[in-house]
Amino acid sequence: MKRFEGKTVLVTGGNRNTGLDIVERFVNEGARVFMCGSSEESTAKGTDALKARGLADFVPVPCDISDITQVSTLFDAIEREAGRLDVLVNNAANQGLGHGGPLEMKPEMFLDVFKTNVFGGFQVTQMACNRFFMRQETRGVVVFLSSNTAKRAIRNRTAYCSSKGAINSMVRALALDLGPLGIRVNCCAPGYIHTERWDVLDPATARRRRLNCPLRREASGADIAGVVAFLASDDARNMTGEIITCDAGCSCQHMPEDVDC
Repeated sequence: MKRFEGKTVLVTGGNRNTGLDIVERFVNEGARVFMCGSSEESTAKGTDALKARGLADFVPVPCDISDITQVSTLFDAIEREAGRLDVLVNNAANQGLGHGGPLEMKPEMFLDVFKTNVFGGFQVTQMACNRFFMRQETRGVVVFLSSNTAKRAIRNRTAYCSSKGAINSMVRALALDLGPLGIRVNCCAPGYIHTERWDVLDPATARRRRLNCPLRREASGADIAGVVAFLASDDARNMTGEIITCDAGCSCQHMPEDVDC
């Protein structure tokens, strides 16, 4: 039997890059998956990409998770079409790109990143618990996507790194409060992932980046999806409050070998 046979899963940010692979993994393991992008256009684009992979058992619902009205509409759709929710994957993220360094960034841009990555993730989790998990005999599971940059910062991404550190802390706090209620909360913290941004890199830059990885390869979306599915499954039923790093060994080294002396 597939691990998620008969279960309903919500993947925020399931419309592109790693989100597509997470949706695919859960569909292939038997789940009915609801996925959202932040707009009708981005959700439709993700729908086309998933259909191109031969997937059918998923429901696209546009939702900007920073907007509580849109979140409520999303959960109305889940209630109407599935009547339950078993797994929430908080994957949607504002990457905080193009805002400059900490001296140039407009404060509202900093808040925009937190509004999606931290506040958005919180209010989706709160609604999942109140509308579904706490009303079901079999309580649900929450998996967040964080980043290894929560521990090892990258340049000119202050808002993004800060938001991922906040997610790690929120995961532990939620796990502590929700554990006695039967709800598990865990987190996957990736490093480099091969997304569409890698497709435009020149080969020399890509090779140099891979020197930062002891395994010499960035993660695929499927690599991250595998960790997420594990954390959501009964295989991890005695785990909560954990942040599992999946970064090809980047975090275990002091420096990459070409500068380590």
